[in-house]
Amino acid sequence: MPWPSPPSLLYLFIGLLLLVLWAPSAIRGQNDTEPIVLEGKCLVVCDSTPSAEPSGNALGMSVRSGTGRVAFSAIRNTNHEPSEMSNRTMTIYFDQILVNVGSHFDPARSVFVAPRKGVYSFSFHVVKVYNRQTIQVSLVLNGWPVISAFAGDQDVTREAATNAGLVMMERGDKAYLKLERGNLMGGWKYSTFSGFLVFPL
Repeated sequence: MPWPSPPSLLYLFIGLLLLVLWAPSAIRGQNDTEPIVLEGKCLVVCDSTPSAEPSGNALGMSVRSGTGRVAFSAIRNTNHEPSEMSNRTMTIYFDQILVNVGSHFDPARSVFVAPRKGVYSFSFHVVKVYNRQTIQVSLVLNGWPVISAFAGDQDVTREAATNAGLVMMERGDKAYLKLERGNLMGGWKYSTFSGFLVFPL
C-alpha cells in the first residue's frame, strides 16, 4: 500500500490538530452551564452530570427552593366594622387568605414577617365605602410608613387607595397596612394585600 502524498499528510495533521483543540471546548460548553434565577420562585440549575439519584427531572434540571418560595395574598371577603383593636392600632385586617406560601403572613394580625433578608414586592388595594371622606393607607415596615396611598374623591361612594413597591427587608422584619387618616366605617370588602420575595440577598 503506497504512503499518502505529502499534501494528504498535511491535511490529515491539520484535521487531527483541530479535533484535539475543539473537542475539550465543546465538552466544557456542555458542562459549564449558567444558573437561571426565576425571581421570587426558585433557582434552576442545569446539570449535565446528574448524580446516581437525581433530585430534578428527566432533563437534568435540579430545583432548589428551600426558603426561597415566599408569597401571600389576603382579601377582605366580608364587610367589617372596625373593632376596638383595629381602632386602637389602626391596622387593616383581612379575613380570607388566597395564598400563603411559607406561612409567613399571620392572618390573625394581618402582619407579614420576612423569613430572610431580601427584596420584597408589596401591593395593596383598600376600598373606602362612604363618600365625603379621605383615607390614607400606608404600608408600614417595623412601625414606619414606607409607601402610602390616598382615596379622597368626594363624589365617589366606593374608591380605593392603591399602591405598590419594592422594599428591602431583614429577617424578622414586619410589614402590614395601617390606616393613617380617615375611617373604614361600613367595612372595606374587596380590599386586598399581597406580597412576595423577589430575590434573597
